[in-house]
Amino acid sequence: MTVADERMPVLYLSHGAPPLADHERWPAELAAWSRALPRPRAVLIVSAHWEAAPIALGATRTVPLVYDFWGFPERYYQVRYAAPGAPELAGKVRNLLRGPGAAVADVPDRGLDHGAYVPLKEMYPDADIPVLQLSMPTLAPQVLLRVGRKLAPLRDEGVLIVGSGFFTHNLRALTADDEHVPSFTAEFDAWGRETLATRDLDALLDFEHTAPAARLAHPRADHFAPLFVALGAGEEDLGTLRTVIDGYWFGMARRSIQLG
Repeated sequence: MTVADERMPVLYLSHGAPPLADHERWPAELAAWSRALPRPRAVLIVSAHWEAAPIALGATRTVPLVYDFWGFPERYYQVRYAAPGAPELAGKVRNLLRGPGAAVADVPDRGLDHGAYVPLKEMYPDADIPVLQLSMPTLAPQVLLRVGRKLAPLRDEGVLIVGSGFFTHNLRALTADDEHVPSFTAEFDAWGRETLATRDLDALLDFEHTAPAARLAHPRADHFAPLFVALGAGEEDLGTLRTVIDGYWFGMARRSIQLG
C-alpha cells in the first residue's frame, strides 16, 4: 500500500466497545476496508467519547491510551496502541479552525480513547501511522458540518479524516446477539440506509425530526454526531457516499460509510 498522493476519502464508522476485537466478522471487515484505501500520511479522528469546547487537540506525542469504559475483563485494559503523534498535522488543524471567536485548545496529555484506538487497531494494527484526535465542541449537526468543511483541505495532504461513533446507540436496549434487534433500531437503520443512499443531507442534519424513533435510537446524539464532521469534510464527494459495513451488534446498528 503506497502512501496517498491523491485526495483521501472520509469515513464514518461504528467503532464498537473493546469486545469489537472478538467479533466474528467486524475486525476482518475493518481490516479489508483499510486495505482498500490509499495509505494515509496521518489520521485525524473525531470520537463520540470526547466532547470539549472550545475544540481541543489531543496529544501530539505517544501517550497512554484512555480506557474510558468500565466493567470489562482486565485484558481489555491491557491493550496498547502506540501510534506516533502528529504535531505537524496539529499545526495545520489549528490554522484551519482558528478564527474570530473560534479558539483551539491543546490537551497535550490526552491519549486516544476507545472510540479512536479500538477501530484503528483493527485497521492499522502496526500503529505506524501518526494519529491526532480532535474533540467535538458541540453535538449540533450544522456546527459539526462546518467543522468538517474547514478540515476538508487536509484530504489533499494525505490525511484520513474519520468520524467514529455508532449508527444507533441505546445501551438500555442491548440484545443478546446480532440477530434480534429492537424495532426502533431496525427502523432508524432502514431510514439511514435510504437517506444516505439518496444523499439527503438536509434530512440527515435534521435527523431528530426526520428519522423514525430518533430519540430511542439515540437517547443522546453523541454517537451520531461524528457523522456530521465526516459529511462536512467529504461534502464535495457526497455523490460517492456508500455504506461499507452494516448489520448489528448486540442490538445496535453498525452502519459505516465512506465518501470519496
